[in-house]
Amino acid sequence: MTRKYDFNSGCYDDIITLPHHKSKTHPQMAIGNRAAQFSPFAALGGYEDALEETGRLTDTRAVLEEDAKAALDEKLRMIQEKIEAHPQVTVKYFVPDERKEGGAYKSVSGSVKKIDGYGNVLVMEEGVKIPLGEIAEIEGTIFGT
Repeated sequence: MTRKYDFNSGCYDDIITLPHHKSKTHPQMAIGNRAAQFSPFAALGGYEDALEETGRLTDTRAVLEEDAKAALDEKLRMIQEKIEAHPQVTVKYFVPDERKEGGAYKSVSGSVKKIDGYGNVLVMEEGVKIPLGEIAEIEGTIFGT
């Protein structure tokens, strides 16, 4: 059986005028901290980040045809021949995404420092290392483009 209380009956008349209790041992909580107790609870922590990551678009890696691969090899050979002159080029290459399938194409312009055959990278003067297998295009005055 549930009891119903009638707050107008006067049953709290003896305590209604008493001052609010303040603890002698515990300091009063700041208003901002009290409000934080009632802030919304995120039951699905990270859900917003997961949605954002899923919605982020990536490019697919283009597969180069044999003639395009041969042209790139020829350009790399020309760069290697004139490496002492540090030829100025613009390299477009694919950067795989760390979190999901695909990636993005990036372009870097500058002078070539070296072609590292062991590491399979093209090293720019600025320190950028471009994997040879990810290069999609190379342009520069050395090639007449």
